[in-house]
Amino acid sequence: MSWDNIPLLLILALSVIGQNQSVALAAAVLLILKLLGLTAWFPLLESKGLNWGITLLTIAILAPLASGKISLRDMYASFGNFQGLSAIAIGIFVAWAAGQGITLVKASPETVTSLVLGTVIGVAFFQGIAVGPLIAAGLLSLLMSLLKILQG
Repeated sequence: MSWDNIPLLLILALSVIGQNQSVALAAAVLLILKLLGLTAWFPLLESKGLNWGITLLTIAILAPLASGKISLRDMYASFGNFQGLSAIAIGIFVAWAAGQGITLVKASPETVTSLVLGTVIGVAFFQGIAVGPLIAAGLLSLLMSLLKILQG
């Protein structure tokens, strides 16, 4: 086995210790693909995987609406209270932050390692969810922009 497999093994171990099945499964699948020599799939996963994942996540979020568990009346009622209006505002902010994160990751791909490590730690030990890297990158982008403004 190659030393190049150590990061995936470490992520796999941390996710198993932290009892996060999603990250463990992702690391295991990538490790298996790598060990089987199916690395030709990696560019496809890199270029399309994020969109596939976001699409699948969106389907899961919209499923209660499609199944009738959330009605139009429920949706309308949520717009009339503080929690519902706050959810809309926060949803807009997080979507914007994630967009900024994609821009930052493309401009500074070396930050991905730190973002992924932080996300793995958050998932493994703080019961987080693995959607963190995009939001983290967006917040990092916001922080970097604020630091530039403060520095003049």
